[in-house]
Amino acid sequence: MKNRTAVFGSIVFVEIIAMIACNVDAMISSGSMESTADPIRYEIIDRETKIPADAVKMSPDTDIHPPILLSDEFEGPVPIPGRVNTAGAEDSPFITPDGNTLYFFFTPDAAIPAEKQLFDGVTGIYVSRKIDGEWGDAQRVLLQDPGKVALDGCEFVLGDTMWFCSIREGYTDIQWLTAEKQGEAWRNWKIASFNPDFKVGEMHITLDGKELYFGSDRPGGKGKLDLWLSKKAGGEWREPENLSQFNTQDDEGWPATSPDGLELWFYRNYSVWRSKKADGEWQKAEQILSPLAGEPSMDTDGNLYFVHHYYIDDKMIEADIYVAYRK
Repeated sequence: MKNRTAVFGSIVFVEIIAMIACNVDAMISSGSMESTADPIRYEIIDRETKIPADAVKMSPDTDIHPPILLSDEFEGPVPIPGRVNTAGAEDSPFITPDGNTLYFFFTPDAAIPAEKQLFDGVTGIYVSRKIDGEWGDAQRVLLQDPGKVALDGCEFVLGDTMWFCSIREGYTDIQWLTAEKQGEAWRNWKIASFNPDFKVGEMHITLDGKELYFGSDRPGGKGKLDLWLSKKAGGEWREPENLSQFNTQDDEGWPATSPDGLELWFYRNYSVWRSKKADGEWQKAEQILSPLAGEPSMDTDGNLYFVHHYYIDDKMIEADIYVAYRK
């Protein structure tokens, strides 16, 4: 999508990797990716200090392209209350089923290219917890050794395991990695047991751990990015199948299932779509949110979380996490 190459966890996560799809070590050693900043360390940096002083904080009152709800099952969408949204870009939300923990991607300036986000010390995955109905201060989720380069995003959590996308030293192109939760930290990050051979981004595993949905441009699809499904059998993820009933010549991706497994949510054409399962089969998808909405996530109460991008004159100003509460 145009003008979104700065937001790693966003709808162009895959496109970013296409732009810088080479080994990070080689880019640094060749001088094509120069860092004028200090090496990344395990130190706490207030992410808001990296937001440009002239950044514009948008709101529903100043939004010329607000998200429009196309379903009567939800209240009107609003920015989530609390300390998550800033004048930077909050993106790629993942809500835990209980609705009390929110993971998201953050970068302080949507205009900065991805290769420079690598060195700003704050771009990456964050977590916030709900306190008295509002979201508290977000904390950085550290997933790389101090001094080493990584750009992490499109996070998904199942139990004590986090899946996430990463471009980092020692690897070519985007990879899916996993990390284990130990206390309040995530440790033992490693290449995931299942990594498709083609560009991938946001993914989602059903709560029973049996189905993995993701978007990819791998051969055999209908268009640019397609929705794919891999099923687990005998402890192994099987060859992905194309969800041809949803895919078109345009981009489909960034999927999520509802905690009960009866709804499949995904992105298409700057909008959020949903299919319901009946008699074990996914039904025709319907558009739920438009425009400039994507990356849905849902809690067990049926509340819908998503990212909304603010645009003025075809330029992205920032991005916030929104919620549409189930009636």
